[in-house]
Amino acid sequence: MTDFKPLEKKLTGLENKLKKYRELLLANLVMVGEIPAPTFNEDKRVQFILNRFDEAGLTDSSIDDHGNGIGVLSGKEGKDSILLNAHADTIFSQKTDHTMQVSSDSITGAGVADNSLGLAVLATLPYILEDLDIELKKDLVLFAGVKSLGRGNLEGIRFFLENNPFKISDAICIEGIQLGRLSYSSIGMLRGEITCTVPESYDWSRFGDASAILTLNEVINKINDIRLPKRPRTSIVMGSIVGGTSFNTIARDATLGFEVRSESQEVVEDTGSTIGDIVHEVSSKTGDQVELDIFARRSPGGIPYAHPLNECARSVMESLDIEPRLAPSTSELSALIDEDIPALTLGITVGERTFKTNETIQIDPIFKGLAQLIGIILAVDGGYCE
Repeated sequence: MTDFKPLEKKLTGLENKLKKYRELLLANLVMVGEIPAPTFNEDKRVQFILNRFDEAGLTDSSIDDHGNGIGVLSGKEGKDSILLNAHADTIFSQKTDHTMQVSSDSITGAGVADNSLGLAVLATLPYILEDLDIELKKDLVLFAGVKSLGRGNLEGIRFFLENNPFKISDAICIEGIQLGRLSYSSIGMLRGEITCTVPESYDWSRFGDASAILTLNEVINKINDIRLPKRPRTSIVMGSIVGGTSFNTIARDATLGFEVRSESQEVVEDTGSTIGDIVHEVSSKTGDQVELDIFARRSPGGIPYAHPLNECARSVMESLDIEPRLAPSTSELSALIDEDIPALTLGITVGERTFKTNETIQIDPIFKGLAQLIGIILAVDGGYCE
């Protein structure tokens, strides 16, 4: 890596300079955060981001055939591009109250951390770079991706990567939290649902014998009995369970949402196959309809710890007194890895109660997170990461 000192000088005092954009950033955050955007229904939020790109003077902004929002901040040379990605969807439904509650030091609201803040940064960055008189050599492609979470299975960014005209040299994925997050690799993953349904023909005179929840519980017990290796590190996360309608009614259906995660793709596939066997066994034994639906997969991979982009990111963090938190990811980073694009995922601020309607982020650390992001963009643009 080349001498980092010239870039360190540019980072000196940058955090304080960025505080002047507090009101603009928070206004963008509140406005975009109060637009519901469950996966497959992100169009209104993407249109808001496109309007912001247009107001910032980005002449080359558009919505592609998959619904992704794209804005291009042209560089002086434009031979290749830096991709800046923030997913537009959230886990919350249209019916959820999306009101953002702003205090002097924090903002609370559904999806504010995941990923309304990331989108707000995307919308505000063109204003910041212009006002700070920062002109890049490379094009900066600002990407608000759709269909990222859950059953979306990264469809938005995968479509973009397969069809875009840009020569992308490096990419950065922006997440609202946590500041210090530095993800440069993806683990193997398999995500799915197991649904149990008691058939219409069941003999209901057998008091207490039938319950989709009890059948699903048998599936869960058998999954818990699967022997997982310690090396490569592997886990099964049973993240959600839904079933039944009331206290005094036997549950006719129940659904388990789960993920298999491992450093080994072979272990992921073997574990998924074992879960499939369990589902068939329990279905045959109970007579209930038990079905397995696998709707998302990830392959392990990423850039090395010593990759220049990774080294640059750690150097920028060190200069800003940010302690890197190294952790693998199963987000958009994995789609970039699949295309052999050097990429990182970063967090912007600190927060708590993630994935709950009272999700909260702290305001003051945002500016250090912004300085970190701009610093890494400048490092890539300046050739420090080659």
